Amino acid sequence: MKQILFLLSVAAIMLASCSHRFDERTWIRINQMGYYPEATKIAVFITKGDAEIKQFSICDSASGKTVKTYDNINQTGEWSVFKHTARLDFSDFTDNGTYYISADNIKSAYFRIGYNLYNGASDFLLKYMRQQRCGFNPYINEKCHQNDGFIIYHPTLEGKMIDVTGGWHDAADQLQYVTTSANAVYTMLLAYQHNPEVWTDKYDAMGLQGANGIPDILDEAKWGMDWLVKMNPQKNMMFAQIADDRDHKGFRIPSHDTVNYGKGANIRPVYYVTGEPQGLFKHKNRAEGVSSIAGKFASAFALGSRILQPYYPEYADIIAKKAVEAYDYGVSKPGATPTAPGTAPYHYEEENYVDDMELAATELAATTGNIHYIEDAANYGKQEPVIPWILNDTARHYQWYPFVNIGHYRVAELVDETCKTEFEGYMKEAIDIIAERAKQNPFNIGIPFIWCSNNYVAAMLTHIELYKKLSGDNTYDELESSLLDWLFGCNPWGTSMICGLPEWGNTPEDVHAIYNQLMNGKIDGGLVDGPVRASIFNALYGVVMNEADEYAEMQPVDKFVYHDDHGDFSTNEPTMDGVGFLTYYMSTIEKRGKK
Repeated sequence: MKQILFLLSVAAIMLASCSHRFDERTWIRINQMGYYPEATKIAVFITKGDAEIKQFSICDSASGKTVKTYDNINQTGEWSVFKHTARLDFSDFTDNGTYYISADNIKSAYFRIGYNLYNGASDFLLKYMRQQRCGFNPYINEKCHQNDGFIIYHPTLEGKMIDVTGGWHDAADQLQYVTTSANAVYTMLLAYQHNPEVWTDKYDAMGLQGANGIPDILDEAKWGMDWLVKMNPQKNMMFAQIADDRDHKGFRIPSHDTVNYGKGANIRPVYYVTGEPQGLFKHKNRAEGVSSIAGKFASAFALGSRILQPYYPEYADIIAKKAVEAYDYGVSKPGATPTAPGTAPYHYEEENYVDDMELAATELAATTGNIHYIEDAANYGKQEPVIPWILNDTARHYQWYPFVNIGHYRVAELVDETCKTEFEGYMKEAIDIIAERAKQNPFNIGIPFIWCSNNYVAAMLTHIELYKKLSGDNTYDELESSLLDWLFGCNPWGTSMICGLPEWGNTPEDVHAIYNQLMNGKIDGGLVDGPVRASIFNALYGVVMNEADEYAEMQPVDKFVYHDDHGDFSTNEPTMDGVGFLTYYMSTIEKRGKK
C-alpha cells in the first residue's frame, strides 16, 4: 500500500512539474486570422527557457477540451535570444471552429478554422487608401493642398503653377510620388482584374459612403489614375513628385498644412522629370534616365484603359494613348529616376528600370495587339531574370522597386511555350532563393529585414501566387503560408502587421500616422513597415521611442526589431504603396475562401 501511495505521489509530482515546466518567457505564435481547412497550418514555438516542446494540443476555445494532440515536433533549435524553437504542424486538422494551441502551461492566441475568415479583408485595406487621399480627404471630409504646385527643374517653366491636386499622401508625411502611386494604381487594377468577385461597392468616387455602381477598388484606382494623368499632362512631359522632406515638420492635419516652400504656406513644388540627378539641398539622387518612371506611367495607363473602359470609355481612350507615349519616352531615355532627397539623405533610391519597361510592354501588347511589344518585353525581362534584392538579400531604400516583377508573369502569359518555360524558370529561381534563406529561422521567412520589410513579404506573396497561376506548382505552399501567417501574428511579437485586422486581435496601435496621433483615430487597413535589422534601426536619424518597449522580452535583437511606437518610423509607419501592393494577394486569398 505504501509503495502504491509512493508511486502515486511521485506521479503527481511529475505531472505537476510537467504542467508548469515552461519558462514564462515562452510563446506559441499563430495566424490570428485563422486557417482555411485544407491550408498548411504551422504554429511556431519560441522560448528563452531551457525546455524543448515535446507535445502540443489543439483545444476548443469555448470548452477548453483537447480535441487533438501531436508529438511530431519539428525542432528548429536555438535562434537569436530563444534557446529553443519549433514548428508545430497541424495541417491535417480541418474541423471548422475556434481553437487555441496548448503546450502544458503555455497557450496560443485564439484562431479560427473555416472558409469565411478573410471575407471583407480586401475592402478593409481600402479604408487606409481613402484616408491617404489628397485634394479631398473623405476621412476628415475636407479639402487639402489645393495650390499644388509650382514647377521646378523645368528648363522654361521654372516657378510656373500647374494643377496637380489629387492622388495620395505617401505615408505619415504628405509627400507624393509617381513611383509609388503608379505602382499602387497598377496593383489595385490587377487585383480587380484577377479577383473581381471579392470587391464590393459601398463608397462613391469621392470616397464617401454610398454606392455608385462601380467597385470601390476601381474608384480608388481611378483616384490615383486621375493624379497620374495630371503628372503626365502631355507627351514627353512628366513630373515625379510633389514636395520634399521640408515637409517633415511634425504631424499635421493635411487641410491645415502650413509648411512654406518659399512661395507661401501650402504652395508646394512639383518636380519635373529630367533624367538627371536632382536634390535642392545637400543630397542628390542618382537619376540616369526616365525609363523607370515612364514605364510605371505606361503600365498603369495601359491596364487602366482596359479595366476602366466599361465605366469611362472616353477616359480609357485618353490613357491608352498616354500609355504609348509614355512607353516611347522611356525607350528614348533609358535609365532610372529615383525620388529627390532634400535636407536628409532618405529617398526612394530606385536604380533599375528594365522591369518597369518589361511590364509596360506586356500591357501595351494586350492593349494594342501589337506583337512588337511582346518582343520588347521579353528582351527587357532577360536583362534582369531575378530582382537583385533577392540575389543580394539586401538593398538600399527602394533600390529595386517595385519589389516584384509582374512583367515576368505577363510575358509568360503572352509568349510561346518555350519562352513561357524560360520566364517561369526565372520566377521559380527567385522563389527557390527565398525558400532556401527561409530555412535559417523558425518562422520560415526568407526576405531581407530592411526598411519596409513587410512590403517585401507582400511582394513575395504576389510573386508566389502569380507563379502558381502559370505553373500549377504547389511546391511552395508552406513558404506562402509562412509569409501570410507572419503578417497576421506568427512572428516573434505575436502581432498582426495590418492595423485593425483582425479586429479582435493584437494589431498595431501606436503607429506613426497623422490621424491616430492628432485625432486618436483608427488607421484601419494600414500595413506598417515591419521589422528592420537592429543595425538599420540604430543608425537612423530622428527615431525617438516614446514609451518602454512592450516587446522588449521577445525582441530578437541580434536579428531585427519591431516597435509598436509612433516614434519608430522605420518599423511602425503605414505606407500607401505597401497597402496597394497587398490588395492583390489579399483579394486572392479572400477569393480562395469564397470558392
